[in-house]
Amino acid sequence: METKSKILFILPLPPPVHGSSMVSQYIKDSKLINESFECDFVNLSTSRKMEEIGKRSIAKIYRFAKSYFNVFWKLLTKHYDICYIALTCHGGGFLKDTPFALLCKLFVKKLIIHQHNKGMTNDINKRPYLWLLPLVYRNTKVILLSWKLYPDIEKIVKKEQIIICPNGIPQNNIEIPKRDNEIPHLLFLSNLIVSKGVIVLLDACKIIKESGIKFICTFIGKETNNVSKEYFLENVNKRDLNSFVFYEGAKYGQDKEPYWQNADIFVLPTFNECFPLVVIEATQYQLPVVTTFEGGIPDIIEEGVTGFLCHQENAEELAEKISYLMNNPEKRISMGKAGRERYLNMFTTQIFEKNLVNILKAASKDFTQTLF
Repeated sequence: METKSKILFILPLPPPVHGSSMVSQYIKDSKLINESFECDFVNLSTSRKMEEIGKRSIAKIYRFAKSYFNVFWKLLTKHYDICYIALTCHGGGFLKDTPFALLCKLFVKKLIIHQHNKGMTNDINKRPYLWLLPLVYRNTKVILLSWKLYPDIEKIVKKEQIIICPNGIPQNNIEIPKRDNEIPHLLFLSNLIVSKGVIVLLDACKIIKESGIKFICTFIGKETNNVSKEYFLENVNKRDLNSFVFYEGAKYGQDKEPYWQNADIFVLPTFNECFPLVVIEATQYQLPVVTTFEGGIPDIIEEGVTGFLCHQENAEELAEKISYLMNNPEKRISMGKAGRERYLNMFTTQIFEKNLVNILKAASKDFTQTLF
């Protein structure tokens, strides 16, 4: 009987709910992963709400110390074949996660970094990142979601260190509606943040409205310090979109279902992204997607087949692509079907888990022996 490798997973678990924490939860709950390896899990997250991210507090210091001691104790009392860490690669998040990575390097010869973010290129020439980034990434394996994200880290990480593993989401038993709205319904589903394209989409809605097309655009997402409900509604009113644009607040789990079911087109004009799960979710619901050439999104959305890709912060181009789909319902349907087929073939958690298991098994056999 083959001996199972022992793996210590250090990853951010929800809350708060975001792409990295959700994928981490899928890993922790995976029957396949837990049956394939002897697994221990430590929560890397020090925030419990979106508002806490990027801010200092006594509670976060306590959570950091508790998690760090937990990792130290596990490494001291157990033998692990691999340490896996979902590391933040830039800014304060990197400085917070670095002690965990270095601790793992002291005890274990094999470290895998799973990267769900980007921004390293902005810190490479700054202190202390100038010294810490090479130290952390030297002789590791790095899981990226897409080769399109490699340019962000290429000055620190060699190509031979890279393994590509796209994210996936659970294959839920959902009923695909007929989608016969007389007036097309657009859906935006993400936190209200400027970099998600909230204001750009409002500008595009104004252009579409002025062209004479009738539509409804629903925004679902948690208000933030970046874009509050009041600020959002003020921008809706300023563009005279009160009869076209509606904000429904944050929705989670089954509460999102009616909005997915009633939508005709999903829109996410983001300009700061890696591999957004919500875009995959839209394809699962057989929706055509209008989004941007950002991060690994072009790996999810096949241009002109499952949706359209626009340049960031370009409201005119965004309005043009949305208007085309509004005026061509048969194209919306064919794109939606193609998107769902692509999801089933490439982006389910079942596929993601199999890929990750194969990566971890291969890493346990083929790895650099000295991490420092």
